[in-house]
Amino acid sequence: MAADSESTFRIQARAAANATDKGLDTPIRSERGPGTLAGEYVLKSMLAAGGHGSVYEAEHRILGRLAAVKVLHAHLADQGEMLQRFVREARVVNQIHHPNIVDVYDFGLMPDGSPYYVMELLSGRTLSQVVQERGRLSASRALAYLEPICGALEAAHRAGVVHRDLKSSNILVVEEGEKPRLKLLDFGIAKLIQQEPGQEGLTTAGQRLGTAHAMAPEQFRGGRIGPPTDVYALGVLLHQLLTGRYPFQSEDRLELERMHLEAPPPRPSVRAPVSPGMDAVVLRCLDKDASRRYPSVSAFLTALREAAEEPGQVEGQTRDVLAVHAEVVLPATDQDDDTVYAALAVVLDTLEQGLRTNGFLLALQTGTALLGVRPLSSDTAPAATLEALRDLHAEAQRLAEAAHARVHLCIHQGEAETRGEADEAEVVGGPVTHVATWNVRDPGGFAVTRPASLLLDSPPPH
Repeated sequence: MAADSESTFRIQARAAANATDKGLDTPIRSERGPGTLAGEYVLKSMLAAGGHGSVYEAEHRILGRLAAVKVLHAHLADQGEMLQRFVREARVVNQIHHPNIVDVYDFGLMPDGSPYYVMELLSGRTLSQVVQERGRLSASRALAYLEPICGALEAAHRAGVVHRDLKSSNILVVEEGEKPRLKLLDFGIAKLIQQEPGQEGLTTAGQRLGTAHAMAPEQFRGGRIGPPTDVYALGVLLHQLLTGRYPFQSEDRLELERMHLEAPPPRPSVRAPVSPGMDAVVLRCLDKDASRRYPSVSAFLTALREAAEEPGQVEGQTRDVLAVHAEVVLPATDQDDDTVYAALAVVLDTLEQGLRTNGFLLALQTGTALLGVRPLSSDTAPAATLEALRDLHAEAQRLAEAAHARVHLCIHQGEAETRGEADEAEVVGGPVTHVATWNVRDPGGFAVTRPASLLLDSPPPH
């Protein structure tokens, strides 16, 4: 593969020529509305936009083939490193050529000199959206999602490429099913393990690239990047799938960095019914020392399969419980998934702590909601319980107002399947975990279902 820097210089020269032909000192920054041509493709509508570029749905003007066109923002086209990185992303993806990595068909320049590349048009949801909607996943389902992604990463590593920004929002679930079809996206900050002679690296000394929630210690330190860096991110992703949360969370970027560098990684079993074997897989991935992680993605996948096949644990018992579903509803926003997680952290942590203080077990948790369950007993005090939950809702709503969000709390009485006793009990299933069958919203944000109203002597919602 020719040096990226040489390709960049040629593109810059052509972009400058395009601007000169039009009598301009800089490339045109025109709007790319429907009908704009990107080579042989006609742009139809914008699918997404970010800080570096935009992605459009497009159609080949002769063949009628649909595709997605990614265009670097015009004002970045004259910035050498950004342009070089954009060019290399297209070439790296095309070089790997794996069924679980998006295909790139073509590359060229827009009339304003901005580079673009054409890739397959995909539809689906990101894995991040799946986790937010469903909450934590079973070990077998986590394995089903990770198997194709591991195949993509193995292919990338064989081609000498480290992704180094692996996260749930960079994985697209194209088809669900027993064997889901996924695509690994965004190789924009991928690193070549070995540069070709004369090829310039894209990372200057001390530069940190990646997403803070999933960055390995060596990324924060500016250390050596290799396949173990992606293995660390796999550990973060597996923890998120099993628990619905990142292993390390903080609104403070420096504190988050400290956690990745110094804090012991948490066991998923602290937040979810996870086997010791699955705990061990996550903890080895999240080792601070890259040499002690799994030596390859293949080794990780083998261990994950073995952990997912561990015998099931002791059956639970069905109990009458009081359930509380709490959900934070954000206004329409263009913020990315990581920004949303940060904005929700304080409110969700307050809700979780409040429920635990009042004797509730955390049964489910997603990116925007959680479910608390408390077994009923003869000493349940309805009036005190209702007052405590109203106070908790009021406090959470006060905190959420800073993000212009609404907190909805719904109380229900039903059955849950639990395992263990007292402080070590955990919820493993039962009717109340099917939240959609009973959850209601009240305009005031606080609702009590009819079964719960009979227990708590509170009027049910209209």
